[in-house]
Formats: sequence, structure tokens, C-alpha cells
Amino acid sequence: MDAASTPDRDAPRVVAIVPVGALEGAKSRLGETLDAEERRDLVQRMLERTVRAALATSGIAETLVVSPDREALAAAARLGARTMLQRSQGLNRGLREARDDALAGGADAIVVVPIDIPLISPTALAELIAPLSVIAERPLVVLAPDRHGRGTNGLVLAPPDAIEFGFGGDSRAAHAACAEESGARYVELGGPLSVDIDTPYDLLLVESLATGAADAR
Repeated sequence: MDAASTPDRDAPRVVAIVPVGALEGAKSRLGETLDAEERRDLVQRMLERTVRAALATSGIAETLVVSPDREALAAAARLGARTMLQRSQGLNRGLREARDDALAGGADAIVVVPIDIPLISPTALAELIAPLSVIAERPLVVLAPDRHGRGTNGLVLAPPDAIEFGFGGDSRAAHAACAEESGARYVELGGPLSVDIDTPYDLLLVESLATGAADAR
């Protein structure tokens, strides 16, 4: 085996956790623009894009999809992700279930990846987890805020239980506060992960970004 193909034994084991809610009734805030079937199709496409990006990211050892929706889990499994049926209620509780599973499997760090990030890519995820290799301090919290500066569109925790999850509402502030309370090194990163899809305006923004990218070619 040559040096290029030899595994880096010092590299942290990073598990990507992709939480997915119920497909039925998902993204109800887009109801003014998309009907129920269109919203369901959108969520399925976002799930596929997110899982494919995580699986293709160098530095991510495993992708774990957690959801109470068996159809979502089946779709993720077909793509090659490991899946976990969520037994509890709510996003943060589901993430705790997945985190405990990752810890039991020897994870040194986790990266939480929501599925509603339209510009997600292996490159963007690699940049999000890059501080794990260049910052020695632990515990470490790396956060990608949304474009409004309130939400969390990507979260890296090393170790996986560095802080408690605070998704919902002003989660950026909640995670920053938890990092301060726990004495963790806190890093924020901008970039393409700042764009998410929650409202009809977000759909228009994504369409305009895609048009601009096409025109620039």
C-alpha cells in the first residue's frame, strides 16, 4: 500500500448526522407556492442531495440518517447511508439519539447536516469540518449560521457531546451560549451553507442563484 492510500490513523472519526422529519406535511410554510405533493417531492430531493453530499465528503467516515419516517429512512438506505428510526419526539431529542449511537460507534466528532440547504456539496461540508484538523483545542464547536444570523445550518461538535443541541428559534445564539458555558472553542464559518429553504422567498432566492450561476458559465 502506498503512502497516498494509507489511512491517516490520527484523523478524527467524523460521523455526519442527517435529521429528517416526517415527509407528510413537510415544509408547510411553502404552502403558498407549492402544494402538498410538490413539497413532499422537494423534501425527497433535498434528502437525496444532502445524503449524497455527505457520503462523498472526504473526512466523513459515516453518514447516519435519523428520522421517524420509515419512507425517508428507506430512501436514505438506498443511497448508502446508515439509518436509525427515531423513537422520541422532536428534532433535538432525535439528534441526541443519533449522537449517542455515534459515540457508541467510536465517533470523535459529529457534523449535523440539515436537508434544506440547496447549495450543499462535498466541498462545503469539507470546509465545515476542516477546523477539526487545524484546531487542536477540545471541546470544539463549529457552526454555519443561516443568512439571517439566527439559525444553524451546520454544526460540528468535537467530542460529539461537547454541548447540548439547541435547534429551534434562535439556535445560533443558543449554540454559542452553550459553547461559552462549556468552555468550548467556538468557530463560525460563512459560505454556501448559509442559504436554506423555509419560505417562498427562499425558493425565489435559490432560483436566482441558480440562474446567475448558469449565466456565468
